[in-house]
Amino acid sequence: MSRIAANPIPYWASAGKTRAVFDEAFRDFQEIGFTAVKADVPDDMTAADYRAWINGYGLQPSLSLFNSPFDETVTLDAEIERAKRFAAAQVELGLDRTMISSMARPERLAEPAVGAGFDEGRLARAIEMCGEVCRVLQAEGLRPLHHSHIGGIFETEPEIVRLLDDLGPDVIGFGPDTGHLRWAGIEPAGFIRRYASRLGGIHLKDCFPDYLGKTGRSYHETTASKRLWAEPGLGVVDFDAVLDAIPAGYDGDYMIEVDEPSVASKRESHLMSFAWATEALAGRVAT
Repeated sequence: MSRIAANPIPYWASAGKTRAVFDEAFRDFQEIGFTAVKADVPDDMTAADYRAWINGYGLQPSLSLFNSPFDETVTLDAEIERAKRFAAAQVELGLDRTMISSMARPERLAEPAVGAGFDEGRLARAIEMCGEVCRVLQAEGLRPLHHSHIGGIFETEPEIVRLLDDLGPDVIGFGPDTGHLRWAGIEPAGFIRRYASRLGGIHLKDCFPDYLGKTGRSYHETTASKRLWAEPGLGVVDFDAVLDAIPAGYDGDYMIEVDEPSVASKRESHLMSFAWATEALAGRVAT
């Protein structure tokens, strides 16, 4: 059955991915009641060691993310090799799917959520490269799910639709982020309904209205304001509609993600998020 999972991104985003940082996050998650965590295996740790580590906190691995710019700064051969290594670790953890995303185009971090610097040739190449990487992930035992993210090549609705429709359901599934969709001006529930048959994972993220539809601030300035990302239920994402759009046969986890908590304490942010999730997802998740 589906689980409520946590992404420890607010713990490591500024402090780094150290063992001490993850220990703090895992300890908090265990005390709060989470049973699953985004599977980020440190470079110096085997998948088996990682699983034993998180098991010590009562946690199981949940779907992770393969991230690539899918642009001219990387080569297909290098990304394929990286995808194979990533898939091997994820499959060893017992996972059968992963998010796949594009992030961190400089012009889009400078002017987020509006498709800055659109280039048709770059988009076409990115779709082709993403497709090749998806086929490799599938061959290694992982089902790839496109994960929407501001700042990448697949940022706006037309770009995401091009990717999903050009590659098709046999190549790539759907693993949306409700907050990133909303920031891009896409209504999450309607978009999820459009690709519901391909849904294999989801990040439940809320956002405040303060900077939606506005320009003049960079990605990092906007997220650091603490007035973009919100704990679920505090912002403008219509989660009743989102949950109604998820098909009855959905078998993925529900991952809570608050990149930059709106409250001072990371632990308090996750306590609030978990309390909301246990009520909103009653009957949908294992307890």
